[in-house]
Amino acid sequence: MGRQAEGRRNEDTRISSATLEGQGRPCIEVREATFTFDAKVVLDGFSLTVYQGEKVAIKGPSGRGKTTILRSILGFVVPAKGSIRIMGQQVDANSIWDLRTLIGYVPQEPELGNGTVRAWLERPFTFKVNRDVKHNLDKIPELFRLLLLPLDLLDKDVQVLSGGEKQRIAIISALLLERPILSMDEPTSALDDMSKKKLAEFLSTRNNLTVLVVSHDPRVISIADRIVTLN
Repeated sequence: MGRQAEGRRNEDTRISSATLEGQGRPCIEVREATFTFDAKVVLDGFSLTVYQGEKVAIKGPSGRGKTTILRSILGFVVPAKGSIRIMGQQVDANSIWDLRTLIGYVPQEPELGNGTVRAWLERPFTFKVNRDVKHNLDKIPELFRLLLLPLDLLDKDVQVLSGGEKQRIAIISALLLERPILSMDEPTSALDDMSKKKLAEFLSTRNNLTVLVVSHDPRVISIADRIVTLN
């Protein structure tokens, strides 16, 4: 339907497919996946492989299924046809809870609930699956500086934060969990230019971090090894 294709590399690609395959195994594999909503096909026969350490950006007009792809690797959306694998394991009802522990997710409009920023950032580490990386909370000051946030924001209620502040807090939360795959949906849509630049620079230095991001931001796209356009 014109909305499917294995992602093609942009002209500024810095890493060849052969290099990526030698660099590590596939982290994300979407194979001939078809997604429908209300009897309407959104994506038809879509395939994409993202290798370990690769940075892949997805772009395209609204309604073409960009967010659907991100949600499908988390098991929130199930394809009508085709398959999805994370680290070689099939995404299904039996595996999804374990597979989600491999993925950090940043939605476009994070819902932070109630309480202080500090409490919100600490909450994931109360779960057993994250306790072994609880020491990463010590990185909060460093990440706040990186994304140009004042430390006194930690004691503010999340409900008084601006859209840009919420977005940066959600990014920091995902980074603190230190998961091998980072999935982000328009993560810079509410950020100022300097914050966009800082985030892009940081992601470009994380060689072992696999990133799948929906974005139209030139700064984010500039660090991508490959750009997938849904047209």
